[in-house]
Amino acid sequence: MDARETLRLATRSLRGHKLRSTLTVLGIVIGIAAVVTFVTFGASLKADVVGQIDDSAANNIYLLSSSEGGGGPPTGIRPVFTETDIATVRGFEGVDSVVPQGQVGISSLSYGNRTVAQGTVTATTSDAFDGATFRDGRGFAVGQDEIVVNQQATRLFGGNLSVGDELTVAFRSVGTRSLTVVGIVNRTGSQLPFESFASQPRFYVPTEPFYDTVVETPRGTDERAYPQVTVVADPAAVTSTQGRIEAYFPDSDAAQLQPAGSELTAQTSGDIADGLEDLVDRLTRFVTGLALISLLVGAIGIANIMLVSVTERTREIGIMKAVGARNRDVLVLFVAESGLLGIVGALIAVPVGLAGAWAATSYADISLTLPIEWFAVAIGVGIFVGVAAGLYPAWRAARVDPIDALRRE
Repeated sequence: MDARETLRLATRSLRGHKLRSTLTVLGIVIGIAAVVTFVTFGASLKADVVGQIDDSAANNIYLLSSSEGGGGPPTGIRPVFTETDIATVRGFEGVDSVVPQGQVGISSLSYGNRTVAQGTVTATTSDAFDGATFRDGRGFAVGQDEIVVNQQATRLFGGNLSVGDELTVAFRSVGTRSLTVVGIVNRTGSQLPFESFASQPRFYVPTEPFYDTVVETPRGTDERAYPQVTVVADPAAVTSTQGRIEAYFPDSDAAQLQPAGSELTAQTSGDIADGLEDLVDRLTRFVTGLALISLLVGAIGIANIMLVSVTERTREIGIMKAVGARNRDVLVLFVAESGLLGIVGALIAVPVGLAGAWAATSYADISLTLPIEWFAVAIGVGIFVGVAAGLYPAWRAARVDPIDALRRE
């Protein structure tokens, strides 16, 4: 039996049981589409997050206190880097500037007749906006009642908030203050890690006079302390500067103030990107593994329908053998039927999975990145699942005795 005749007979058999074939294909579609969705979303998330970190200045070194062995964003917000630490690091050879960052507690922000609840605003210095892109305005001046917001923040007030407007902020420590909006930033550049790619509303105020987190240093004095610090190094001395900072850590105030089970790290944007990339990859593999369970269910469905088909077509198999069909012909016919189910399911699943990935990335407000190689893998998996699930039923069909088959009513 040639390939064309085998394909014709397989197609005719599947068309003869349209509902059963459709339900079987649906199982394959769900499994492969879920895999495509999760893999595409994972690739998009990695490209968005890691890409934005990679876009940041390569000469930035981020000082963090994170869990031991960890990387990427800090796991806590405990302020450990004191003003003394910042002044010491600022004096190191190869350091251009040092940008501290902390959180200031507030209860609400008001503009016009609209008030929104907000727990914190970010306090930093004017150096944080070096390299930032502004939709309008500029960075704030330290010591002034000024505030910078991102574009998402303006939407909290109906998109009406603009440069020059007065924003009333209810601080928990210094009371209610009226701050002038001096800038609407697209991105904060690279000086504020984990801020530039966040889609939440962000508000930035100067550390002086609004940041008031004070700790007692090992020397018994009270100083401001920050949970994150960005060191802008000379591009030609990033590695050596990173080494100097790490060598200073054991003698720093931060080493005495950090919580148990954590460590001080001096990471470049490349270090952070590697950690985040590994984290996203592991999450993608986990959820993709869950999706593969659906694909396994689809494979079981194909095996089931093919076993039922063998039982229903025992007499047909006997007739085929009586007119000269060999065991190999029968085997190939049933494998072709199961393979067709897998191919059709895979071809339908790829666009369905892409639609799911598009919906997920749109909801997460990230750009869609297409892992083209995975689409070929998805189709290949569909064919493999179909053929593999049909092998045993096809083997059973090939072993049917033609005399016994012809006797069956």
